[in-house]
Amino acid sequence: MTKLSINGREVDITADPDTPLLWVVRDELGLTGAKFGCGQALCGACTMYADGTPIRACVTPLESVAGQAITTPEGLEGRIAEAVRAAWEKHDVAQCGYCQPGQIMAAVALLNGKPAPTDTDIDEAMTGNICRCATYGRIRTAIKTASETLKG
Repeated sequence: MTKLSINGREVDITADPDTPLLWVVRDELGLTGAKFGCGQALCGACTMYADGTPIRACVTPLESVAGQAITTPEGLEGRIAEAVRAAWEKHDVAQCGYCQPGQIMAAVALLNGKPAPTDTDIDEAMTGNICRCATYGRIRTAIKTASETLKG
């Protein structure tokens, strides 16, 4: 049995320790915000936080995150998360929406570390988060808007 803290809630998981975290969270806990995209940690659709650090849950074995605080898109909260979500809506970022939970998780992590990111900072932080609809320009604009909101 593996003990996890998911979105502030302690849970006991009986899955095989090698099971990817994504499948435990989606299939056993019913939290479907993080998506399966590539299964190789290349697209970012499965992004979650382990102790505040973005991870690719599709390749993260359950046993490797035992005892860590896991945050899924459903558990993302706080001032930065609210600013990012509002900016996403304002700039109509989501098209198909599939990648957006991972994009938002990456954007919040960026703004947690760099409250006033440059275009280069944004590009570097968002690399590895693929948007099939190519809304990258709107994503950048939304991140800048969220940054401005947080300043004032």
